[in-house]
Amino acid sequence: MQAVDLRDIELMEVESEIDPTRRVRVAFPISSATGTAASASVYFELEPGAHVGVHTDSAEEFLIVLEGAGEGLVGDETARVEAGQIVVVPAMVRHDMTNVGDGPLRVLGTFAGSTVVATFEEPVAPGGPQVFVIGGPMPIVLPLAAAPA
Repeated sequence: MQAVDLRDIELMEVESEIDPTRRVRVAFPISSATGTAASASVYFELEPGAHVGVHTDSAEEFLIVLEGAGEGLVGDETARVEAGQIVVVPAMVRHDMTNVGDGPLRVLGTFAGSTVVATFEEPVAPGGPQVFVIGGPMPIVLPLAAAPA
């Protein structure tokens, strides 16, 4: 059985040199890299005022708000979301999540695919990576210009 305790996973700190409000602690605890065949997950935490960064994913995603209050962007729509709510993000639709509350925003996302390609509209750093592959056999990050067409 594959089981993950969200309280024990190691989170990567991602901070943008370009956008100081783009700060996220994130992990991908379940994916093809851990043995799944058809699904993957992301867990992230945002401090007040921080956001993930506008991006698209190659697979449909459900974002389950575990704690806090956020503003979700999906396509051209924005809406306030709170603990206990789920946001559906269709594959290849631009989206973002911003913490609009006073405390941490904790979100668990599930993907309808065990390997997911995430493409961000802006790099984390000048000339830095914009494309991330979740669940690949090895971590892959590329500047958008270097991504295969």
